[in-house]
Amino acid sequence: MRTLMGRIGTLRRTAATALACTAVACTALAGGGAGTAAAATVREAPSPRSPFPSPPTEPSRLPSSVDGGAWRSGHVQGMAIDRRKGFMYFSFTDLLVKTDLGGRPVGSVTGFTGHLGDLDFNARDGRVYGSLEYKAAKSFYIAILDADRITRMGMDAQSTGVVSTVHLKEVVRDFTADMNGDGVFDGDTGNTPDHRYGCSGIDGVAFGPEFGRKHGKQRLTVAYGVYANTGRADNDHQVLLQYDIGRWKKYERPLSEAAPHTSGPARVDGKYFAYTGNTTYGVQNLEFDGHSGNWLMAAYKGTKPGFPNYTLFALDGSKKPVRGVVRGQREPERGLLLPLLRAGLHDAPTGTYGWPAPGQYGQYGLVSLDDGRFYVARGGTVQDGGVTKQTARAELNTWTGRTPSPFGPVAPAV
Repeated sequence: MRTLMGRIGTLRRTAATALACTAVACTALAGGGAGTAAAATVREAPSPRSPFPSPPTEPSRLPSSVDGGAWRSGHVQGMAIDRRKGFMYFSFTDLLVKTDLGGRPVGSVTGFTGHLGDLDFNARDGRVYGSLEYKAAKSFYIAILDADRITRMGMDAQSTGVVSTVHLKEVVRDFTADMNGDGVFDGDTGNTPDHRYGCSGIDGVAFGPEFGRKHGKQRLTVAYGVYANTGRADNDHQVLLQYDIGRWKKYERPLSEAAPHTSGPARVDGKYFAYTGNTTYGVQNLEFDGHSGNWLMAAYKGTKPGFPNYTLFALDGSKKPVRGVVRGQREPERGLLLPLLRAGLHDAPTGTYGWPAPGQYGQYGLVSLDDGRFYVARGGTVQDGGVTKQTARAELNTWTGRTPSPFGPVAPAV
């Protein structure tokens, strides 16, 4: 999960010229949706002076796509890759599927009754990490899957020992916060003043350095889900937690859905805020790109008037977090603020930058290959004997930084 973020405007590729947006065309694209700011205020961000590294001239051989199969499950939520051993992992809400890079299934983990979301592969311990929610039980976990032990189809998540979990107390505190002080927690709904920052749980997860330190210690970053609610002003940030997982072994417990545990770190190693405007369920997929040092956040389009409601944002990994006002809160609050990369489109009234990418551009899965290329998930459905099955395919793309969609197909090798 990593990318070269939109400073690629310095690359001059003649073959791509016909695809480039003019500033006028980009303005029109950004202003077309409901609830966007006035089109005249949206401008394509200028290219920064220092270019990002160029993609490799002879990229390492990887398939142009990897088929994740068709399954009776929820839709695809995230992906992860183990390049060294040649496996891809797909999350399908209540199912995890492991394939080789030829798209052949080699194992699966079934039986999740919660919501298994975004994934990332930790090359340091060879395990897959994913967000796992049980909102009715007010329980939020990082699911840790022992990748080497996933060797057959239909392995049960609770009884086979391939899944361990770590409880995230900070998420529970914000999810259950009684913001109007009526003594009642209103549950899993966005139509309430409850849930601090509009927290609906978690989804995006990614490994990368501590924010503001290019070569800093590796952290696991977890992004909040945020309910869509146009009637409140305290839900316009993406909230990201960072954890040092070096001592998480002591917290890991087997998954038990009948008796949810609360073993996990008492505090976070960093809590950060990125001002984007309210999105629908927050960061769906989070990805750190080692090629550029930036972070990508893919979201479902928001509905709040006065914002451009972009669906893809980038965090500038070269900038340190700055302590400042967390806007819109009921009581004055200061926190560590993360700057958006000044790329894509710029909405002057809100100060936000991003891409209004239509369709599926990272919301269902995003994997950076740390060389300017990404696997982007495409989800769909098929009918099989009268049964609707969910499909996924990882498609190889390159980062262009153009608007409205900053990804493009990788040119075939010649």
